[in-house]
Amino acid sequence: MLVNNTTGPHLWLRAETKPMEHRAALTPSTAKKLIDAGFRITVEKSTQRIFDNEEYAKVGCTIVPFLSWKTDAPSDAYIVGLKELPENDNSPLHHTHIFFAHCFKNQAGWKELLYRFDAGKGTILDLEFLNDKQGRRVAAFGFMAGFAGAAVSLDVWCHQLLHPNGPSLGEIKPYPNEQALIDYAKKRLAEALPLNGNRYPTIMVMGALGRCGSGAVSFARKTGIPEENIIKWDIQETRRGGPFPEIIASDIFVNCIYLNKKIPPFITQAMIDSPTRKLTVICDVSCDTTNPNNPIPVYSINTTFDKPTVPVKTSSTTPLDVISIDHLPTLLPRESSDMFSHDLLPTMLELRTRDQSSVWKDAENLFKEKLALAKRNKSVFVAKL
Repeated sequence: MLVNNTTGPHLWLRAETKPMEHRAALTPSTAKKLIDAGFRITVEKSTQRIFDNEEYAKVGCTIVPFLSWKTDAPSDAYIVGLKELPENDNSPLHHTHIFFAHCFKNQAGWKELLYRFDAGKGTILDLEFLNDKQGRRVAAFGFMAGFAGAAVSLDVWCHQLLHPNGPSLGEIKPYPNEQALIDYAKKRLAEALPLNGNRYPTIMVMGALGRCGSGAVSFARKTGIPEENIIKWDIQETRRGGPFPEIIASDIFVNCIYLNKKIPPFITQAMIDSPTRKLTVICDVSCDTTNPNNPIPVYSINTTFDKPTVPVKTSSTTPLDVISIDHLPTLLPRESSDMFSHDLLPTMLELRTRDQSSVWKDAENLFKEKLALAKRNKSVFVAKL
């Protein structure tokens, strides 16, 4: 094992604890570039990460035990991850954490997480809100999220045809590469299409011009879905405001919008209950399940890779399944990680002069703003007791 001793920023890549999460915020190749730039990088051992521990060791990272950041990470180390911190832990958080915190848009548990950082005097630099001067995210999994969301949607649609009275689609496992996923999808289509009169499904992509929507459209094209069957909607088509009856006229609806304010719902229960509904699969890639402004208010739980769908209650005889997996890109973990880490690298390098970086300063200011809001809510609650 190689140990890197430098005086640059110290990044501590924690092991992910979310089930079926195989991605990494920092790949071995990105770690090597950061080490060459003077960073010190510590990597926790992980059995589920797509990259082997040895791949990191070979480029000069220090390998340490699973979840040792809690007890062993120096106070000045940046704790880097992707998904949420370990569950059932309310201890104070002392470090600066770089991850997708999912607590800045009033999601479930947002205040409680911020209270932990307040108690430990720690900081969140949220990956979702690292924006350049034009307001565009410096790195995102959007394209791969849309790509994977369309893939799972098509798989569910095929399953519905192949097993009309059978159980829901079972566990989904990651693919070694994109071509393996495409080959599987084409095989499933070949089996299912004869049961649909050899008619390809219509796939409606909401937010088709963005990163996420582009990924969904790309997958549909690569699996042979005819262009006229790919319905691409974006700001122009949604300008009038929902609900949109066109959604239930499609077979598959893939929602790829980035929600940052309250908007009218895209779909309603009355539409779901319509006897003329053709729609049988919804994939909410945006996955704003606990967001009070969720524009798809027909489900209330996140699904998972081992249980990818949840049925929607309806008086219609046509079934409807929702996919609401909040880490879809892990379906292609190596390619997703490579793309994200590559895009994140320039911003990570700016940690050497963080106080001069608008990206990092804006992220810290946003954390302080949300923490102040959470503390005000806490004060109001206590005052009412």
